[in-house]
Amino acid sequence: MADFYTLLTNAGIAYETACKAAGVPIKLAQISVGDGNGAVYNPDATAKALKREVWRGPLNALFQDERNPSWLLAEVTIPPEVGGWYVREAGLWTDTGVLYAIVKYPESFKPVLAMSGSGKEFYIRSVFETSNASQVTLLIDDTVVKATRAWVMDYVADELAKLDAKQSVRVATTTSITLSAAQVIDGVAVVAGDRVLVKNQTAAKDNGLYMVANTAWVRAKDADLNAKVTSAMTVSVEQGVTLADTIWQLVTDGAIVLGTTPLSFQNVTQGFAPLNSPAFQGLATAPSAPRFDNSSLLATTEWTRRLGKQYSGSTSISNSGSIPAAAVGQMTVLFGDTVSTVDLPVSSDLPNGATVTVICYNTVSAAVTRAGTDLIYGADPGQSVSVKSIRMIYGDILELTLLNNVTGAGAWYVSGGNMFASAVVPQFDISQRPASTQFVQRALGNYNDVSVLSVSASLTSQYFGRVLLLNSSTEFTVTLPPSSTGPVGSVISVRNVGSVNAKLVPAGTDTIAVIATRPQTSLVIPPGSSVDLVLQGTNYFLSGAAALKLAGEFASSIDYHGYQKLPNGLIIQWGTAVSNGTGFGNWSATLPITFPTACLSGSILGNGGATVFSLTSMTTNALSATAMLSTTGAATSKLGGFFIVIGY
Repeated sequence: MADFYTLLTNAGIAYETACKAAGVPIKLAQISVGDGNGAVYNPDATAKALKREVWRGPLNALFQDERNPSWLLAEVTIPPEVGGWYVREAGLWTDTGVLYAIVKYPESFKPVLAMSGSGKEFYIRSVFETSNASQVTLLIDDTVVKATRAWVMDYVADELAKLDAKQSVRVATTTSITLSAAQVIDGVAVVAGDRVLVKNQTAAKDNGLYMVANTAWVRAKDADLNAKVTSAMTVSVEQGVTLADTIWQLVTDGAIVLGTTPLSFQNVTQGFAPLNSPAFQGLATAPSAPRFDNSSLLATTEWTRRLGKQYSGSTSISNSGSIPAAAVGQMTVLFGDTVSTVDLPVSSDLPNGATVTVICYNTVSAAVTRAGTDLIYGADPGQSVSVKSIRMIYGDILELTLLNNVTGAGAWYVSGGNMFASAVVPQFDISQRPASTQFVQRALGNYNDVSVLSVSASLTSQYFGRVLLLNSSTEFTVTLPPSSTGPVGSVISVRNVGSVNAKLVPAGTDTIAVIATRPQTSLVIPPGSSVDLVLQGTNYFLSGAAALKLAGEFASSIDYHGYQKLPNGLIIQWGTAVSNGTGFGNWSATLPITFPTACLSGSILGNGGATVFSLTSMTTNALSATAMLSTTGAATSKLGGFFIVIGY
């Protein structure tokens, strides 16, 4: 047996057995100490009391050992005002006065101030084993029991863990993770012992604060119970590529059951209404910034009206005059009934971006002119040089914006109004931009250029919208622009004005076709013929004289047995056949194609010699006749006949 020990007494075992049988808990209330009647001895299970008890008091704490649930730990603190004796034995007592367990304690002197000149608290911890530790209950008188340092520390830790502000974590997750083993989170390799905010789990009930482990992770001690995880819980993140130095708040409201309630966290680093993006309530006001300010000051409605299209006012000029700097942001109205000249403001008085808007109600005309050596651009399409003035007539609106403002050379650009002609709208634009006359001319079908080719060439996108004239006395090939270089609807118009055939071929894997399901690898354009090509996807669709031969209404088969279809529905077919035998109807021929409706007329001519053919029957897909010698009228075998029929 060990030198010092705790054991259950026979009376304690009997008490425990009775409690189990009755289904009631074991209740321990007090602990006593004794001096062993002046000597150390070995207590045994038959003891019903201490040899000599010197002090008795209530237990401070009774709890299960974390590593061995069948062990119970009992603690008591003997106050400093009692003592003057040795402690050699101790006993645990039930609420009914039964000595439940007895302790052999290492001999220790308990001083008292009155007798020994010093005093101290005396701490006793007893460990004993019971078969059903979970059924043991401690009865405490809160007015008497003192708290141990360990109990106080545990209590404070538990209470701190219930606070919403938690100890910071090393990193926070950005996606759902496996809650086990070391891993990389937000660019940081976490290791065992690191704290992690897990907030992106597929099953939100698994979100929370965790401790990294090399096996399965467990929830952090300050967030492992329902009472420790409540709405508005906050935690700071120390590291991470994207989430370093952020603060997160639990925004799940109501009662929370860990492992059951889905937990949702929100980034509140800058608050719910961040200062860098506030949401003001009511009619907030602020001082108006200087008129032409372009800093980060607040823009009030007053400041905005001075700059925006809701003009801050108007300035009227009758006949000739000058537009003042104060008219920037206003509407300047020109009145008069004679040819007038109106000067723009001096650019040196204004910042870049200043805009002047002018409307002309002069019944004759008014010329808006530059001041001094300032410049005006954009009075004509594509203009790259400046002008001295812009002529306006009744109803015209002109907007000019000051750019590139250099002392003595401020540049006004036409930026709006019905006189805004400087912008060259892209050829195939289909937006809501204003259309210039140049754009409309092209859109109405007036080609933007004419090019002439006489040798083989590969075209580029610049040929879209042009007429291409092919003019040569020797045959040559033209490769179309790659479909990837032009938008849908791009058109090229080709005319062969030469004396020989010319060939068109598509680029790469592009195709050309009249019928979508019958792509062609090339198209021959005879002299005097033409074709228009429209780009759709990777195919050029053809129309025009040179493409008629590919159209369904002009379908044909150019062969010894062939046909030609015509747009009005008529079909001409031809072929040859040889008579077989000497009887009536000894010659027959199957037509190259079947007439959809009827065969209208047919004729058979002998291939040579004195032959004659008498037509005997005519159907939508066949002819029959009697082939005879014209000299005797006798039906004869092996007489060849060429036929031609017309139907629809």
